[in-house]
Amino acid sequence: MSEGSTIDAMALTELPNRQSFFKPHRIALMAIAAIMVFCVVWFMRWDWVPEYGGRLLSGVGVTLLMLFSTCILGFLFALPIGLVQVTGPWPLKMLAKGFCTIIRGTPLLLQLWLLYYGLGSLFPQFPAIRDSFLWPYLREAWPYGLAALTISFAAYEGEVMRGAFAGVPAGELEAARAYGMSRWKVFRRIWLPRAIHRALPTLNGETVLQLKSTPLVATITVIDVYAVISKIRQMTYLTYEPLLLLALIYLCLTAILVVGFRYLENKIPTRGA
Repeated sequence: MSEGSTIDAMALTELPNRQSFFKPHRIALMAIAAIMVFCVVWFMRWDWVPEYGGRLLSGVGVTLLMLFSTCILGFLFALPIGLVQVTGPWPLKMLAKGFCTIIRGTPLLLQLWLLYYGLGSLFPQFPAIRDSFLWPYLREAWPYGLAALTISFAAYEGEVMRGAFAGVPAGELEAARAYGMSRWKVFRRIWLPRAIHRALPTLNGETVLQLKSTPLVATITVIDVYAVISKIRQMTYLTYEPLLLLALIYLCLTAILVVGFRYLENKIPTRGA
């Protein structure tokens, strides 16, 4: 097929999609959405936003810090958890599988409360801990939120990486060994990059779910954007406006994450994937 015919074929395949965007039912839905946005902006109170803008920005910063730190740490834990389930000895394989099963099978809120109200209440009973350099951190709430979200992300992403490692074609690994690469070099140059590439779409979804889980840290007094909105509702006696703004903030953050992962996926070659 010539280049011209290929371009024509692509144009033909794209044309129905553009035309379908202007179908009557979609035009009606867009009109309804525009009317709803107009009503929200015009008939609701938004004069409180400038007053609490600084707190909102600080809350968003805490949410993003909690999100990225737990995702990075959780992914670093997920790599050995997934790898050991594919190549590890039987005891380590069962240990990793049991960890993923327990964490994925229990509510995240329960895990968070067990760490904060359970483990966190035991630390003050030990003088050695109270006198150590860790006590200024262990008396705060955010380390327990960080630990709970990290453990949860590691369990879910560990199962994803297990499937990603197992899904890399064995022929590629055998070819690399036949080429003379060491096991570490095969893992670093072939196995790990191919597994991460296969896991990227699922990692995108897990990161978005992690973002939606961050409001749970507000239940242990971590002041994230959800906690700020809850405080604004108490101080302004408004119900819908703060919640709508909170929904908009999470929608924007989710859109940024999705676009970022799509850009990353497009930058990685997919040939032979």
